[in-house]
Amino acid sequence: MKKVLILISIFAFVACSGNDPKEQLKHLDGYWQIEKVEIQKDSVIEYSLSQYIDYIEIKDSTGFRKKLKPKIDGGFIKASNDSENITARIENDRLILYYSTPFDEWQEEVLKASEEELVIMNKDNKKYYYQRYQPLLSQDEEETQE
Repeated sequence: MKKVLILISIFAFVACSGNDPKEQLKHLDGYWQIEKVEIQKDSVIEYSLSQYIDYIEIKDSTGFRKKLKPKIDGGFIKASNDSENITARIENDRLILYYSTPFDEWQEEVLKASEEELVIMNKDNKKYYYQRYQPLLSQDEEETQE
């Protein structure tokens, strides 16, 4: 009986982790690299290495997202001066991101956000899978190469 309770507890924890909108919001900040886009269940576009990453910063439910280009030394170059304003709202136990630029407005739902993974769905039900960005060379690797 004890084993059954432990298994149920583990299942409940795993099922809920990454799905609490307040917890998701805590994990959005940072650098994200696109991994794949699921257009439909059997139609997926894989990105082995993208030349751009997304930088997201949200404080008190408002912030921005910018496209950056990573440099070999671990730094970044702005891909453009454009950025998207973001307002994050929890609605019906879901985290919704409202984006705006001078030219457009749209929204996306955060399906999962953890320390290492981000999954967002747009209005066309396309799912965007991101992983936390890891620099091409870490500071330790740079020092050993010199």
